[in-house]
Amino acid sequence: MSDDIDPALVAVLTQLWRARLETPGRNWSLNRLAKQSGLPMSTLRRQLAGLSDGGLVEMQTDEDGAGCAWLTAEGVALCEAVFGETGAAS
Repeated sequence: MSDDIDPALVAVLTQLWRARLETPGRNWSLNRLAKQSGLPMSTLRRQLAGLSDGGLVEMQTDEDGAGCAWLTAEGVALCEAVFGETGAAS
C-alpha cells in the first residue's frame, strides 16, 4: 500500500474485509468495527462516510446511533484486489 493512504482508511477496509471473510452474510456492528480497527468511533464514522460516498460501503444506523456496515460489490472488488482472498495486505 502507498504511504499516502490514510492508515485509518486501511484499518477500516481491513476489518470490513475480515468481517466478510469470517462471517459471510452477517454485518459487523459499528462498535465491533471500531474495536477491531482500534479507531475511535468518530474516526470510524468519518471513514465509513467517505467510503459510503465512494460507493464502497453501505451503513445502517438506528436512532440510538448503533448500526452496522458492510462492503458493497465495488468494495468487495477493491478489497479482493488489495488484500486478496486471505485478507492479508499485499
